[in-house]
Amino acid sequence: MLLIAILTGTLIAGIGSVWVAALLSMGVLSRATHHMLSLAAGSLLATAFMHLLPEAFESQAGASDLFMTLLIGLVFFFLLDKAELWHHGHEHHHDGHGHAHTSAHSHAHEDAHAHADADAHAGGPGHQHVRTDGASSKTASGSWTVLTGDSVHCFGDGILIASAFMADLRLGVLAALAVLVHEVPHHMGDLIVLRAGSNNKRMALVKVSLAGAITAIGGLTGYWLVDQLREYLPYFLVIASSSFVYVALADLIPQLQKRLSARETVTQIAWLAVGIGLVTMISRLAHAH
Repeated sequence: MLLIAILTGTLIAGIGSVWVAALLSMGVLSRATHHMLSLAAGSLLATAFMHLLPEAFESQAGASDLFMTLLIGLVFFFLLDKAELWHHGHEHHHDGHGHAHTSAHSHAHEDAHAHADADAHAGGPGHQHVRTDGASSKTASGSWTVLTGDSVHCFGDGILIASAFMADLRLGVLAALAVLVHEVPHHMGDLIVLRAGSNNKRMALVKVSLAGAITAIGGLTGYWLVDQLREYLPYFLVIASSSFVYVALADLIPQLQKRLSARETVTQIAWLAVGIGLVTMISRLAHAH
């Protein structure tokens, strides 16, 4: 039963986030991208500070050891980020009308962004769509970089989700939800990069979905690993928390720190609160059952 729950949670988080990203990338829904960043930051922080960390500190493990694990985890994910294996760069590019144009993964090469912009402005005066063989090869190389980093990150997410499920079914559901929400803007960027390097949009979706499916493999690995090292479960929960906190504070929050109008700032804070409220509501519903 627990293994089925882990597989279900990891598949929903890994592949479900890709399909939600694909849906949000279409038409008018693409304008909701920057709201997803606020929602994701709120859900990640709430899951880490209100659920995973309290669960870990309720164990017999010493507080100083757990805090040291949290610190080591933050540094570890920073180093992975430097190696471009855990990055969630959600760079927003805007068109001339001020609307969000893309949410592009920071692994993207400049020629990929230029290609996307050329597509968006095709037919306009003075715009010509020119692709050289060099640009194509660089975009293809960038696409493989995105898929590799995506797969490594999804595998790690699977282990973290499994750790949460091993501690408590409710925690597992919350962790899977938090991963799903924060992966959506990430996968939107991935899809843009892969579509820029190929005219086959369906193949781009298939490739990113396969990378997302690696989350389930991470879940299976985490299930076996935590089962073998069950006495270290509190430390696994703290490491999961450090991942969520790092992504929220190092990748998502900085993207929300740009100068905005008062109305946009209020909207941003409201979506942040929605993320926190969503996690709290699901937690209470789980407790009620």
